[in-house]
Amino acid sequence: MEKKYLLKLSGLHCSSCAMNIDGSLEETPGVSQSDTSFAKQQTKITFDESKVSREKITEVVKGLGYEVESFAEAES
Repeated sequence: MEKKYLLKLSGLHCSSCAMNIDGSLEETPGVSQSDTSFAKQQTKITFDESKVSREKITEVVKGLGYEVESFAEAES
């Protein structure tokens, strides 16, 4: 079952950073949607926990050079 999460990020410098994060996360198996805001330094992500872990998502973001400050369930 898919769930929505809100990731607080740091290290984003421009809208291209947000696009890089969205592109990489949406290519990750199990992730159906990623919406990153450079201005808010956060990502709203929808993924299936039976297909991809929070750790894997954090690893993808960190691999792009950004930090995940927090990872919490998003309100619908």
